[in-house]
Amino acid sequence: MPVLRSIREDYKDSKPLKGVRISACLHVTTETANLVITLKELGAEIRLCASNPLSTQDDVASALVKFYGIEVFAVRGESYEEYYSDIERCLEFEPNITIDDGADLTVQAHKIGMAEKIWGGTEETTTGVVRFRKMEREGVLRYPIIAVNESYTKFLFDNRYGTGQSTVDGILRATNILLAGKTAVVAGFGWVGKGIAMRLRGMGCRVIITEIDPVRALEAYMEGYEVKTMMEAIKEADIVITATGEPDVVRLEHLEVAKDGVILANAGHFDVEINKKDLESITVERVEYRENLREYVLRDGRRIYLLADGRLVNLGAAEGHPAEVMDMSFANQVLAVLYIKENYKRLERKVYKLPDELDYEVARRKLISLGIEIDKPSQAQVVRGWGEGT
Repeated sequence: MPVLRSIREDYKDSKPLKGVRISACLHVTTETANLVITLKELGAEIRLCASNPLSTQDDVASALVKFYGIEVFAVRGESYEEYYSDIERCLEFEPNITIDDGADLTVQAHKIGMAEKIWGGTEETTTGVVRFRKMEREGVLRYPIIAVNESYTKFLFDNRYGTGQSTVDGILRATNILLAGKTAVVAGFGWVGKGIAMRLRGMGCRVIITEIDPVRALEAYMEGYEVKTMMEAIKEADIVITATGEPDVVRLEHLEVAKDGVILANAGHFDVEINKKDLESITVERVEYRENLREYVLRDGRRIYLLADGRLVNLGAAEGHPAEVMDMSFANQVLAVLYIKENYKRLERKVYKLPDELDYEVARRKLISLGIEIDKPSQAQVVRGWGEGT
């Protein structure tokens, strides 16, 4: 992760985060480890908990505690009760800044009356940003949030290329199926859905898109994908992947007409997109064939396969995004934390985008790490205003 390393090298001596307490709720993976180690080397005190019970890599959590002295409250497969208990333990030392992936940490800080003391927070994913914008509209957001997910060097790369590759990786690890020739349905054509659809098509799938947004549906059509309703698409689907951030994308009415043998996987943050209660209600037998692959035998004899218990398939059944793409996302996180520390007194209780000059700084550092040199704007281009702040 050379971008993150370069930031660490630039700031480690000045320790700009000395004395700053940070609580982070993120997937406890090797990439996250590099982020929290960087924050500690910049002087911060950190507590870390998991943003998903199935994404924790226990060896990473152990190494952070043993070798770096970072307090980690996470274990793979923890219950919902343990999950929220760990979040509260991360909040016990009264953080100045929160780092979130899905908004659970920040929402809990609001529930237990700690939000007024917090300078600001960051949010890693689309789902969390949606929750925070709703809180802002309702007037209940109590501290500013930097929507890291809205940085160009995050969503254009992490959401698209990272999720596209790692979702396919999770499906293949869980099933070992051949993708070529399969009919795959991708629910949602945001940046995550675009990345998944692109990778599936590249591996020989016939790809159908389902959407509720007419602009995105039209975009998918213009990209050469078939666009259908879920009710029609699931009848011919070999694989259905949800990527919307919304609940009940696949529900009873769809399950009742699904093709025999269909594989269901979720790439959204929470396990609500595939309605598991509806699936259970029409099931007569469950078979655990292998880790992260469960067969549901329905009353009429059809079989439906659910991957990673409907949780994030790329983290539940694989290792998540490659480090090369998380390098940019987490570089944005560090710069967002530094920005909050320097500016929290003037920030309002709103959701902000990280300033573009910091976003471009991440891109510049990434290009340098790749050995790529680009043109500088000419004098005429500068006069026209291009290149200011970039």
